[in-house]
Amino acid sequence: KGRTHWLWRAVDANGDVLDILVQSRRNKVAAQRFLRKLMKRWDQPHVLVTDKLRSYGAAKAEIAPGIEHRQHKGLNNRSEASHRHTRRREKIMGRFKSPRQAQRFLSVHDQIASLFRPKRHRLSAKSYHHARSDALDLWTGYTAELTA
Repeated sequence: KGRTHWLWRAVDANGDVLDILVQSRRNKVAAQRFLRKLMKRWDQPHVLVTDKLRSYGAAKAEIAPGIEHRQHKGLNNRSEASHRHTRRREKIMGRFKSPRQAQRFLSVHDQIASLFRPKRHRLSAKSYHHARSDALDLWTGYTAELTA
């Protein structure tokens, strides 16, 4: 008895997830909501790269007509590749029980995952070790603040 929901995901040029929004529709209004949320937090981008869904173009024309918009099958590979970790985690959890649970989990999951999973192919072994220990120190500090 599940209902289909769409996962809107924004990824920067480095492949880091900026924001996620779970919505039941995939139309112009939904795209506007996501773009407004994104631009409120991160300001306007120089270039917007999306898949070929026409809702993006219609929403962008109203919200930010001056931004360059590129729609091409292969240009949004960073966004598509970032879904892999989410799908793996979703399968382990036995699917999400509600859209609210999915939104709450995914908005935190990708930020924490990017903290603990540095881009291994771009780092030497020593740099990778330092990045992981820095992430653990940050996490220890955050959890100490929450428990105090």
